[in-house]
Amino acid sequence: MPTSLVRRILPITAFAAAAALLLSSCAGTANDDVSDGGGELVWAIEGANLAAGHMDPQTSQLDVSSMVQRVVLDSLVHQEADGSFSPWLAEDWQVSDDSTTYTFELRDDVTFHDGEPFDAAAVKANFDRIVAPETASAQAASMLGADFYAGTTVIDEYTVEVAFTQPYAPFLQAASTANLGFYSPKALEQSVEQLKAGGPGINVGTGPFELTEYTPDQELVYTRNPDYAWGPDGAEAAQFETLRVEILPEASVRAGVLESGEADLASNIPPNLAVDLPDTLTVDSVEYAGLPYSLYLNEDYGVFADEKVRQAFARGIDIDAAVEEIFFGQFPRAWSILGATTPGYDPDLEGSWPFDPDAAEALLDEAGWTDRDSDGVRMKDGERLSVRWIAWTPVPDDRAALGNAIQSDLADIGFEVVREVLEPGAYNEQYGPKTFDLTDWGFSGVDADLLRSHLHTDGFQNASQVSDPEIDALLEQGISVSDPDDRAAIYRQLQQWNAEYTAIVPLYSPSLITASGDTVSGLEYDLYGRPLFYRVALD
Repeated sequence: MPTSLVRRILPITAFAAAAALLLSSCAGTANDDVSDGGGELVWAIEGANLAAGHMDPQTSQLDVSSMVQRVVLDSLVHQEADGSFSPWLAEDWQVSDDSTTYTFELRDDVTFHDGEPFDAAAVKANFDRIVAPETASAQAASMLGADFYAGTTVIDEYTVEVAFTQPYAPFLQAASTANLGFYSPKALEQSVEQLKAGGPGINVGTGPFELTEYTPDQELVYTRNPDYAWGPDGAEAAQFETLRVEILPEASVRAGVLESGEADLASNIPPNLAVDLPDTLTVDSVEYAGLPYSLYLNEDYGVFADEKVRQAFARGIDIDAAVEEIFFGQFPRAWSILGATTPGYDPDLEGSWPFDPDAAEALLDEAGWTDRDSDGVRMKDGERLSVRWIAWTPVPDDRAALGNAIQSDLADIGFEVVREVLEPGAYNEQYGPKTFDLTDWGFSGVDADLLRSHLHTDGFQNASQVSDPEIDALLEQGISVSDPDDRAAIYRQLQQWNAEYTAIVPLYSPSLITASGDTVSGLEYDLYGRPLFYRVALD
């Protein structure tokens, strides 16, 4: 399949801007067909770390957790493709004038898979669980306001109030995600310690499917909830009986089972394989909103304490050439710490810090790294200009190739980069005390508030160890302002600051590439590029 046939489906570029619906080309009149509810859809995913305690989106920071558990966990509101919000488990809501209180009127006809009713008490039980210290939630707790969360109050059986100690503009977006989705109160009472490991009868929600089988590192089996009648945009019970999720870490294996017909759908397909899939398959590429795949330079540990060294590091990498070659033109080079499809993105940064090895060498000279050892590595006061890059396994082949290109480019200017690929336990042993020079990841998110967790002094993902009162103040201002234009102006300041300060080096904006066979119709995607199955029918 030629590169040009990989369909790019872009999420919202601004809350107020209209955007194309995130539907694959196979969605259409087939959505209206009546199905007997039978059949099985096989979905191949990467899913390598689900079994390492990541079955609970309320505690996990991995995208895959939300991706697979979305079919179990419903949310208060649904975010449409244009950025607006529509009813889901909440029929209506009001926001106080100062944006500190959100009052939701809930549906009264929703039940959990175990028969428990969904009501205001269930909302309170879940939200209070997320922020409880013993839950040790990072991402979901941050999305719920963290220290700004003042509590949830049950007004009556189907009315609930969520309050914050200060204006908290990102809450509706957060409330639309699986991270703030709802477990049965009975599950929270009886199985709360098992939610991370997950399993049938444990991860119990109100969603269109119920988790009925789970074999760690192999597969998850979800069975249709026949009573489902409260989905977003009027979605009702699924048109097929079983969703079988096969965990296949090797991308070539995922592509292979799709081509052979053993799977109906495969996600996390890398560009080098996507471009070669046959024309009989539909390939959709949804560019992630959020923080692009980036390098995080730890300024509080080693040589990256010097701003000139950080700037030289960024200028010494030929990002354009590496990204174009390795990702076959499917992933755009990133210029900012917000992706181009994220509200608040600053397009003025495009082209502002190109590959410039001469400038990089001059910066290192100014920083005092003027000598060279026998390996060509720069020296200063008897110390080699060497940094240690820790990466979380598994590392896909394309990112491994990108790492090699970065090492090679920097070696040319006398900057040594030593990469260590670590198992999760070993990685966390170094990530916790921040005993590394740099690390890497991308982070999807539709609201620019995600920068707070990466750049605030107390941010749970502040791998760069930035601690700047002015930056903290901007990040806190960003969540207290409700006007989209005013918020965008704040996040533009943060992007421009990083472009100079170089705490984070953005490399490319990835897409979630999903391919499907002709057995699947009605496939849709959320704003994160994750497949949705509300209107899927199987031939």
